[in-house]
Amino acid sequence: MSAVRTRVAVAPQANEDIRRLDSGTKDAVGEFVRRLRADRSNRALRLTPLRAAGDNGRLFLAALDGNRMGLLLETEENRFNLLAVRVGPSARDELARLTVEINSVSGGVELVDQSEVSANVVALPARESEASAPRVTEPAESAGDLPVLAHEDPPRSLPVPLFARYEDEELIGLGVIASLLPALRRITDTRQLNALLGHNLPGLTRDVLLALHDGREPHEVRRFITSQWQADEAVDPHDWATAARRPVSQASTEDAAVLDALGDSFDAWRLFLHPEQQRLATTTFKGSAKVTGGPGTGKTVVALHRVRHLVAQLPPGHTRPVLLTTYNTNLAADLKERLHRLGGDELVRRVDVKSVDQLAREVVQEHPHAVLGTPVEDEEAMNLWHTICAEEGVFDYDAEFLDSEFKHVILAQGLGNMEMYLRTERKGRGILQRPARRQVWSLVEAYRASLSRHPRKTTYALISDEAARIEAHRMARATEQARYKAEHGGLDLIHREAGSGMWLRPRYQHVVIDEAQDLSASHWRMLRAMVAPGPDDIFLVGDAHQRIYSHQVVLGRLGISTPGRASRRLTLNYRTTREILGSAHGLVHGEAFDDLDDGADTLDGYRSVLTGLAPQYWRAPDWQTEMRAVAALIKERHDRYGTPYAAMAVSVPDKASVTQLAYTLACEPFLIPAAEIGKDGPRDTDTVRIGTMHRFKGLEFQRVFLAGVSEGQVPHQRIEAYRMASPDRYRQEQQRARSLLFVAATRARDELVVTWNGKASRFLPERADQDAGNAVELLSGDGPPSGSAAA
Repeated sequence: MSAVRTRVAVAPQANEDIRRLDSGTKDAVGEFVRRLRADRSNRALRLTPLRAAGDNGRLFLAALDGNRMGLLLETEENRFNLLAVRVGPSARDELARLTVEINSVSGGVELVDQSEVSANVVALPARESEASAPRVTEPAESAGDLPVLAHEDPPRSLPVPLFARYEDEELIGLGVIASLLPALRRITDTRQLNALLGHNLPGLTRDVLLALHDGREPHEVRRFITSQWQADEAVDPHDWATAARRPVSQASTEDAAVLDALGDSFDAWRLFLHPEQQRLATTTFKGSAKVTGGPGTGKTVVALHRVRHLVAQLPPGHTRPVLLTTYNTNLAADLKERLHRLGGDELVRRVDVKSVDQLAREVVQEHPHAVLGTPVEDEEAMNLWHTICAEEGVFDYDAEFLDSEFKHVILAQGLGNMEMYLRTERKGRGILQRPARRQVWSLVEAYRASLSRHPRKTTYALISDEAARIEAHRMARATEQARYKAEHGGLDLIHREAGSGMWLRPRYQHVVIDEAQDLSASHWRMLRAMVAPGPDDIFLVGDAHQRIYSHQVVLGRLGISTPGRASRRLTLNYRTTREILGSAHGLVHGEAFDDLDDGADTLDGYRSVLTGLAPQYWRAPDWQTEMRAVAALIKERHDRYGTPYAAMAVSVPDKASVTQLAYTLACEPFLIPAAEIGKDGPRDTDTVRIGTMHRFKGLEFQRVFLAGVSEGQVPHQRIEAYRMASPDRYRQEQQRARSLLFVAATRARDELVVTWNGKASRFLPERADQDAGNAVELLSGDGPPSGSAAA
């Protein structure tokens, strides 16, 4: 008799249990899950019935390995959810006393250890430091006396519970697990709340409690949090089979083929998606769809799962009808590696994963009549603009303005002659009268002529523009052929097919774009022409707050429409602590940002459930002292706290500072190995990574140091020339500098350290200078305690 294949999913709380435990426990769980999948009847699994769960569920205790045990929920024949894992002599008792229930909002299976919460959280004494909180005085002997609020401590006074103002029904309606309410009513200070949050609570409960404690009103919590966890259908609190099948109850895939493709690493097959992310990844849209959200909200994870979902809908084959693209080769390589972890070779072989510039280059190269040329880097392009201005005797425009006008007006709008340029709208770019436009056009023509000389050169912007033209022509031919087929009953003439071949169909069926905010209009025109308009044609994720280039476009004008529910926003940060997130949010607060279209976007509701160190600030009298202070701080974190060098990175304003700081780190007395973050990202060596803010996009480090955040550097003093002469450009440059700093700051996972010399950047909070440590005192050994990583 053949063994029966069993389906096993790991619940989010069990996944968190495993994450916190040692590698031996992770291996034991992984091995147990594989054996259970292979043959549920295997007696070596040692499954012990515990109790029934509703009408169609049964709880089991499982001996994983030695003193490691797990709690399993079986809801259907040969279908299990691993709910929790415990280690130690009391593991069995700890699992047996867990309360398991179905959340009335999310419909997910959740659990709480009420005994543990009561013994180790509620029993904590209230701190004296919170004595200033309102307290309720016990009633006097007279039955007519009412409790009174006071800020003093009268005899027999009791502290007010943190969540006293909310009724049980309101908390449950927001998503708090009901079995937690008795303990929650006894929590009176922040220390008890933090201890509670450290007890691996269900995700929705944790989100709601944090938001309420931070001062969010219930209607805000319902809008930004509860709605993202809401089940798609009515929740039956007794239907355990449906609850166990919901994505919110699963932190890993049930697909055995995917599991086998990902090898033996337990961590590798953690494929958890937040309920809202799951819906976005699997929803069928009538056309294009857009997902926005701040750093660390899982936009890229959604894009990867979206790709997997689209591939799953394809018929069998060997083609690559799905494109996954982003704005540079480093991020594209990372996407491909992560996609492989998600679905192995079987998934990757059906997907084209390329940077948008690489894709454009290939389009032009394969065209029979195109002449490509060698792309020049940005610095060489700027030098060429300077040369053209000198040769033409025109000094009214700087190279950056001309390059921007060429890319973001002329190429972006496909302006093929001067008359079109004279009539075009230049929204947000200031006023340029007709005589000035004629002068700019003549400089552009001289620039393009210079690039065409032998040896022929080009720019990435010109390549993208040419690729967009080629793809638009290809799509026009494909559309004409489709019309011809429709008019002739679906039949093709042999000579038409033979004469056109692959040109008669769109290049892709689906296009998925990551980091969409940094693509240019030419990129978008090319991508639009690569896929026919229709269901699930384009799926894009991005965040205008993280735009580090000047590519602001209105997608609706480029044929990409995402109305209503086709535009969604993620608000939960999974990477950065609340302390770092709050500080980073202040960097862009008050600025107006677009939603990658013609609407506005904000960070309202943006939050994190992680807690950690408050950002640190250090000031120095000069750049040399600042660099030595950064080196001392890095050295301390490595030698005293054991942080690997590769887990730390330093962001600086410009490339020259990269070289200078690397030299300082390498010299006596620090002797810290350092490496520059180049185009291909950081190398996999144990070195501190140093790079400009542009290079930090898409990366993540345990500790991040933002150095040189001084007035005149961030933003650079050259933008002051535009303050009066070109207010629109001044606003754009200042916003771009804010976004760069925001991107760099949100690369930090556990700790953010900000340093400057001279005057602090205008972007930093007003209190930064008051809170800052003195770099000179740090180097002399007299630095304040705030310089410690343990602060």
